[in-house]
Amino acid sequence: MGGDSDGIERSVEKTFGTLRKLDGAHRETQQPLSLEDIYKQQRMRMVRLAILLVDDISSAEDVVQEAFTGLYRNWSGLRDANAAIAYLRTAVVNGSRSMLRRRKTAREYQPPHQANARSAESLAMLTAEHQAVVDALGKLPRRQREVLVLRYYGNLSEAEIAEATGVSKGTVKSTASRALEALQKHMAS
Repeated sequence: MGGDSDGIERSVEKTFGTLRKLDGAHRETQQPLSLEDIYKQQRMRMVRLAILLVDDISSAEDVVQEAFTGLYRNWSGLRDANAAIAYLRTAVVNGSRSMLRRRKTAREYQPPHQANARSAESLAMLTAEHQAVVDALGKLPRRQREVLVLRYYGNLSEAEIAEATGVSKGTVKSTASRALEALQKHMAS
């Protein structure tokens, strides 16, 4: 078994050594002078690091983009270019961890059981028009239903809805518009 693990370790070292060469590890000794220099020299290396951690190119690119955004925001507080590279590396690792946690949470999420029937008391208190709205609301896709409920029942602003649902304000606005159109069609039929 020890021989197998030594062979695997050598394979890993060889693979990562090749990746380091591709990424231009020799350039690390040069002192980047600006954020632009660091971006040009380190971007692909950081993307490759993230790919190895999250195993998905688009997610890796998102992680690296966020890391560079953080570096830009904290640029004035860094002592030198080497600190900037260390900051980036840490940000990519932490961002990758967060990405993996979100994936795991999304895979494990099971929506709570939703009863199809509303209580007789709550429906009896509604007029026929209100009942039609509630029934049509139940036919909307989840996101459209959430946006309308948060806007009209929760009385939330677009920004508050965006924060609560995890989408942009623009998405909230367009979703609300499409939801109202769909609600109108459901009520007309």
